Amino acid sequence: MKPESNQLIIGIDSGVRISRRGRLIICLLAGASLTGCERAEPLNTAPGVSWELAKQRERLISDLRIHIQLNIPDSLAEPLRGRETLRMQLARGDQPVVIDIDSPSEKVLGVRVGGEKVEYDVVNNHIVLPATAVVKGSNVVTIDFIAGDGALNRNRDFLYSLFVPDRAHLAFPCFDQPNLKARYELVLEVPEDWEALSNTPVVSRESVNRRLVYGFAETQPLSSYLFSFAAGKFDVMVGERAGREFRMYHRETDRDKVQRNAQNVFDLHQMAVEWLEDYTGIPYPFEKFDFALIPAFQYGGMEHPGAILYRAASLFLDESATQNEQLRRASLIAHETAHMWFGDLVTMEWFNDVWMKEVFANFMAAKIVNPSFPQIDHELRFLVAHYPAAYAVDRTAGSNPIRQPLANLSEAGTLYGAIIYQKAPIIMRQLEQLIGEEALRDGLREYLRRFRFANASWKDLIDILDSRTAEDLETWSEVWVEGAARPTVAASVSASDEGRVAELAVSQSDPEGLGRVWSQGLSLALGYADTAILLPVSLDAPSVEVRGAKGQPLPSYVLPNGGGIGYGYFRLDQVSLGYFRYNLMTIPTALSRGAAWLALWEAVLHERLAAEDFLEVAVGALESETDELLVQMILDYAQVCYWRFLSEAVRTRVAADWESRLWELTMFAESTSLKAAYFEAYRRMALTDESLDRLGAIWGRTLEIDGLPLSERDHRRLAMTLAIHEWEGWESVLDKQLERIENPDRRAEFVFVRPSLSADPAIRDSFFAALAEPRNREHEPWVLEGLRNLHHPLRAGASLKYIRPSLEMLEEIRVTGDIFFPKNWLDATLDGHSGESAANVVRGFLEDHPEYPPRLRGKILQSADLLFRSARILQAKS
Repeated sequence: MKPESNQLIIGIDSGVRISRRGRLIICLLAGASLTGCERAEPLNTAPGVSWELAKQRERLISDLRIHIQLNIPDSLAEPLRGRETLRMQLARGDQPVVIDIDSPSEKVLGVRVGGEKVEYDVVNNHIVLPATAVVKGSNVVTIDFIAGDGALNRNRDFLYSLFVPDRAHLAFPCFDQPNLKARYELVLEVPEDWEALSNTPVVSRESVNRRLVYGFAETQPLSSYLFSFAAGKFDVMVGERAGREFRMYHRETDRDKVQRNAQNVFDLHQMAVEWLEDYTGIPYPFEKFDFALIPAFQYGGMEHPGAILYRAASLFLDESATQNEQLRRASLIAHETAHMWFGDLVTMEWFNDVWMKEVFANFMAAKIVNPSFPQIDHELRFLVAHYPAAYAVDRTAGSNPIRQPLANLSEAGTLYGAIIYQKAPIIMRQLEQLIGEEALRDGLREYLRRFRFANASWKDLIDILDSRTAEDLETWSEVWVEGAARPTVAASVSASDEGRVAELAVSQSDPEGLGRVWSQGLSLALGYADTAILLPVSLDAPSVEVRGAKGQPLPSYVLPNGGGIGYGYFRLDQVSLGYFRYNLMTIPTALSRGAAWLALWEAVLHERLAAEDFLEVAVGALESETDELLVQMILDYAQVCYWRFLSEAVRTRVAADWESRLWELTMFAESTSLKAAYFEAYRRMALTDESLDRLGAIWGRTLEIDGLPLSERDHRRLAMTLAIHEWEGWESVLDKQLERIENPDRRAEFVFVRPSLSADPAIRDSFFAALAEPRNREHEPWVLEGLRNLHHPLRAGASLKYIRPSLEMLEEIRVTGDIFFPKNWLDATLDGHSGESAANVVRGFLEDHPEYPPRLRGKILQSADLLFRSARILQAKS
């Protein structure tokens, strides 16, 4: 074994100093003469996995099979130990083999090639096998290792692996890149009372020395991030649907909750599988379909084939679940199931195209859930599920393209966000409309067949679709997929002498001044007192005339995105904006009302409509709005407006009226789901003593809400609200709430979060200081809840001091946390603030770090956008 400091880059013009001894080692490793390294391909062994290294290994290695034996000890204090055998074909015998593993000097215990012990070099997070140790053709490499805990999520009585996007090498030696698939075979030794699951069926289960040894069948070819296992004290339920067996692993102790949800969960999975088999023309491509419900899982779900992981609370809903929560569950299940085809069967070649697997998962999910909710306006559901989140990023100075360049997989986690998950499905729907539903479906079928169990790029798909349409998809992709931001779109009307429309034009402009044209189809609404006319618009130039409008009566309003299919900042003209302030509910369709709410919120953010006026429109609309999707949308906007865009004085003045309206709406709502939505908004916006006393009585179970059964989660939230408001007896409330919680996982979460609720600033300081240690951030949802408590708007002044240290920690959090954690950390830190002081802290940090990593800088600008806007608005009013 060689010391870790030998070299960083092997290659030409690397810019890295290498000692003479290091150069000799490099040449010998490459199998070349001492005068040059011309025989071997250059190797980039920089930290992470570079594109150059990934392509070199893809050319070198084929028919890769990895057998892993892993021992999970009884004690958390003991490390996991393993032995791995890699069988591979090498295209040449004069090339070193680079294998990825974190901290190799500490974790690698020995390496054998063909049964013979070999020396290897340690370089960053790689071991390099010399060319002299391998041969062209078949090779067998055996590695004894200690598995790192960084991606194994170890708990006292369960663990689960989570290797996306480039974290498999934190646990075991591998080629940690998506475009070198392997067949995995796992043997897992666990405590005797543990269950275990992996991607494939169990083929053996033996009891040895009061331990269990599970053997799993060999997988189909998988990228390293899709290999998975979980083990622990789980209950297992089996559901059979249409001859297919689903196995669900869970840790829920509330039997009523399990029984209430289980059959729906199995049904939703089966419906998703059937729909996808029909759409793709390809039967479910993997050997089994298991899934595990993990407490405090980092994401909603993760699509490991045959072993999906979900956040338990996302699937096991409370009896009072809102319509939105039910829809989110169905969409989540459909999303992860769609990944079995889009992402698992065919995987992106490189993580610059990670959006491809996510866009099709979300795009298909929107179609899959339709039959399960026939009462829902699914066009409206698509609007509210995608547009607000996409706009929340695309309107900011940190906006990014859907498809982004990626030089090294160590940066892959920074690519994730709302642009991939919410904007991309909107754009894919536009593509479907552009080329036709049938052409897209047939093109995707060809794509899946051609690249089955292999890798593909966006260009591969575009080439397939290009052959099925006369449209210029390359130009379309350059603007919509490769470019950032969104167009500003506005309509202008001129009147004839007869009081009719003489001309109606729709124009678009590029907010970045690059002269781009976002070609798209719109459905523009001309609105009148009791009706509206929808007119098609092909917005394929800087300005177009809407020919169908000429001669129509002058409208009361023009809504450029009245059909909810366009994408951009739709800037309302002054007449339409004024009309919506008082007459928004006259818009006849829910979909158009949804588009109007989007446009009104943009007017607030662009300082064309006062926050107080927006809240007046909102509270009036809630009195008559019957569509629950829109009710939730209005409530979400109202809460942000209430806490972030009102001064404290104005908020205090309007609080009692808002609380009274929300309480009345809660009491008289016709469905449990609507009651739950209104009550949650009431809890979040409660400010007066009267409302807090009412919440205290509800928590204490001396006051009930007819038709709204409250769960343990609801009572927990009530207790936390009372603590943050320092309601009389709040400490006793927290003590009793802990006693009420029976589930050990939820008890542990409550104990962790509780210091963040304290009225004592010193205790809150200690809670925040502890987060500087990565081990205290392992349960990311717990950390985020604690941060939200620290930064609640009522404590914004006291928590101002935490903002700068939180920003200073961001780079480390990117390295040690999972993919969504950096952005979620920023949101939890900044969402409770609205003043100029907080905005200046963020600006000061960015000014002090002009060379800050661009993608992380972008995340900061995204999360700080509402802070910057609210600070400017409130400053102007002071």
